[in-house]
Amino acid sequence: MEIKIENLSYYYNEKTSLQKKALDDINITIEKNIITGIIGKYGSGKTTLAELMNALMIPSKGNVKIGKYVLDKQINNKDIKEIRKKVGLVMQFPEEQFFNQTVLEEISFALKNFNYKVDKLYKQVIDSLKMVGLDETYTERNPYKLSSGEKRLIAIASVLVFNPQVIIFDEPTIGLDYKKKKQIIAIIKMLKDKYHKTIIIITHDVDLLYAITDQIIVLEQGKVIYQGLTSKVFSSQTIVFPQIIQFINLVKKEKGIDLEKTNNIKDLIKDVYRHV
Repeated sequence: MEIKIENLSYYYNEKTSLQKKALDDINITIEKNIITGIIGKYGSGKTTLAELMNALMIPSKGNVKIGKYVLDKQINNKDIKEIRKKVGLVMQFPEEQFFNQTVLEEISFALKNFNYKVDKLYKQVIDSLKMVGLDETYTERNPYKLSSGEKRLIAIASVLVFNPQVIIFDEPTIGLDYKKKKQIIAIIKMLKDKYHKTIIIITHDVDLLYAITDQIIVLEQGKVIYQGLTSKVFSSQTIVFPQIIQFINLVKKEKGIDLEKTNNIKDLIKDVYRHV
């Protein structure tokens, strides 16, 4: 599902003495069935944009078009609910998503909220757990008492259970060890390749974006300063290079060796060996 954002602005504390502009006349298109990364410094408007795409807030100006639905100041509550069915948001801190004392209740919460049939509820919960590599034994566990990696997986399963067409991940790998990061990345790739989801990743992690995104949007002080293919963004020096590109550039500078630019560490290692 494509998302088209037109002339979008958002103000916090609008029409008060504390009014602050978070987004300023944003115009972007997020194409369907690809992985789009949104990057920018703290306060650049990344999370605000994510929450607008999920209809958690209403634009101050402009609109967000999600399929046949248009999020603007005239939208009704019924259409807001439909947008939230179409666009799932996995928050940076899983605990902010949790409301219940068992994993079963937590994952099924959205289904009940969206009035899905109760007789299929348990199966959908189990299916969503399996999609993130967990099994039925987790259903009676307390989500607050799980490890940080398990909490992240439960948060993802809580979104997958209602089968949204667009999934937004806010800092999906922050605070995780290498093994858990690989697991989250594998899940995101699966959602795109197998289930044809439109994926949006909000992050500061340029290495993550270089590894899995198709296009990148760069925000600065509420404005889009760059949008394009991932390979072109990182060759433009608009943002800090990922570590893998820094290494390739360093080898060329220090040794005069042209390694092939790649986002796959295994391919890079093979290329290094070819030059040894």
